[in-house]
Amino acid sequence: MKKLLKWSSWLLLTLVLLAGLAFVQVWYFKPVTINLFYGKVFAKFGLRSPEMLSYMRILPSWMDFYSDDLADASLAEEEIGAQMVKENLDTLRRYDRSGLDREAQLSYDVLESFLANQVAGDAFRGYEFPVNQMQGIQSGLPSFMTDAHQVNNVGDARNYIARLDKFPRKFSQVIEGLDHYQAKGIVPPQFTVEKVIKQMQDFRALPAQENTLYVSFKEKLDKLDAKQVDDATRANLLAGVETSIKDHVYPAYQQLIDHFTALLPKAQGNYGAWHLPNGDAYYAWCIRNHTTTDLSAEQIHQIGLTEVTRISAEMDAILRDQGLSEGSIGDRVRQITADPAQLYADDDAGRKAIIADYQHILDEVNQGLGGAFDIRPKLGVEVRAVPKFSEATAPGAYYSGGAFDGSRPGVFYANLRDVRETPRLGMRTLSYHEGIPGHHFQISIAQELQGVPFFRRVLPFTAYAEGWALYAERLAWELGFEKDPLDNLGRLIGEMMRAVRLVVDTGIHAKHWTREQAIDYMLANTGMGETEVIAEIERYFVNPGQALAYKIGMLKILELRERARSALGDKFDIKAFHNQVLSHGSLPLNLLERVIDDWIAEQK
Repeated sequence: MKKLLKWSSWLLLTLVLLAGLAFVQVWYFKPVTINLFYGKVFAKFGLRSPEMLSYMRILPSWMDFYSDDLADASLAEEEIGAQMVKENLDTLRRYDRSGLDREAQLSYDVLESFLANQVAGDAFRGYEFPVNQMQGIQSGLPSFMTDAHQVNNVGDARNYIARLDKFPRKFSQVIEGLDHYQAKGIVPPQFTVEKVIKQMQDFRALPAQENTLYVSFKEKLDKLDAKQVDDATRANLLAGVETSIKDHVYPAYQQLIDHFTALLPKAQGNYGAWHLPNGDAYYAWCIRNHTTTDLSAEQIHQIGLTEVTRISAEMDAILRDQGLSEGSIGDRVRQITADPAQLYADDDAGRKAIIADYQHILDEVNQGLGGAFDIRPKLGVEVRAVPKFSEATAPGAYYSGGAFDGSRPGVFYANLRDVRETPRLGMRTLSYHEGIPGHHFQISIAQELQGVPFFRRVLPFTAYAEGWALYAERLAWELGFEKDPLDNLGRLIGEMMRAVRLVVDTGIHAKHWTREQAIDYMLANTGMGETEVIAEIERYFVNPGQALAYKIGMLKILELRERARSALGDKFDIKAFHNQVLSHGSLPLNLLERVIDDWIAEQK
């Protein structure tokens, strides 16, 4: 018996040592197989981001080691991350791509494209203005806490408070980076500084119990029954959140307010990317990053002008049928959208009705897509209002993906800051873009993919994602969901905005257009309201190139569809085409083209 135990102990020790050696080999050196390498890449980045793990919810609950922490945002951590990207790209290129099958080669090419682009962009660290009116720690961290941090038990509640207590550390790290890059001449536009200050002052001005961090926590806590949390514990947890907001969160915000207040005298002027150090090269990288093409700024500008002319003619025909023939396209559209019949009541009841009608549109289209889609996501989608603290500078709408474990649905956020920005004629198109069959289909189907490396389910390529969502707007019209001419006008208004983006984004960042020049062009051609146009134009200033992705991506998908239809004739199946577009995850446009070309060849 002793001998058996001795040999068992030696066997166990040997297995432990072998497992340890295997771990060391995979974690610190080139893994034996490329799939192990893919797992290593994601694991190394995922373990450095507690927020990403909370958002995705891909680990079982017993592995929750992260929910009381926030990611390191220091310059040192940024350098570590940049080096990891370079090392991963070098390691990837040491594998023999020619020995992989076709799908495995696609995975290789997707990751290589993503990593190579990140390495190329490393020369422009800090250029994205990490804190701006659209995004950043000041708006993103509260949204993460309210939307992604779940409170299913007392432990989750305590972790929530622990994360609030770490706001000062994270804010200090971000400020360290801002100081570093601003010393290099990377200073945001004047309007960005002014609006970020106001955004944070408004957030900080609320009594702690009225802040969204407290209100949303209380809502989550109230859903737990007395068996999970008694009254005394509930009161202590609420008191803990209130104390943390007062003693940790608000002082952190004040620190960032002070930083931007001191920065304001240096941010005199609103300039495009050309104004930054080596700004032309930065914008060229932004174009490649967001469009995944080699198009130049001038080429995209000309595409935009051509599309504006085409869409103007289609809009003009509808406007004339409505008895409107005088004035610019923008002026005539604003006459229609200002009609009381197009608007909801400017009160809480009106805003609730908007959310309900958006949800009805999504439910309706979801029931009527059987002829165009074989693949459907399991995850549902909800419509919610953009949080009050960020609605002034947030876009008109955006989509947030659901959790991988199904515990949180996809969410279509609608901005209700001004009901005049939500005319009824534009609601269908916006629903199709953000929800079904747009972002919700594309992102949720990717998350649910099986048999591919995990990164294929999560890596973002802007032109693919936004191109699909804009294509979804047109597809819904083609399928008969917008029979009313005014609904079709709403679709054209949306497409016109994306065409105008090609003109104004390149105008701002390559042709030195002023903020006011860009605003005037968008007002004249889209029919959007001035408040919405200003928010849009200011978005392009702080996120160069992103707005180009929509139209460039849509045009490529339409081109590929027509190529397939022409090549296959009667054998062309729209459902099969959509399967090919959606069933490989997000792709650079050149790889999407390869997928479709291969599929066409197979069908022949």
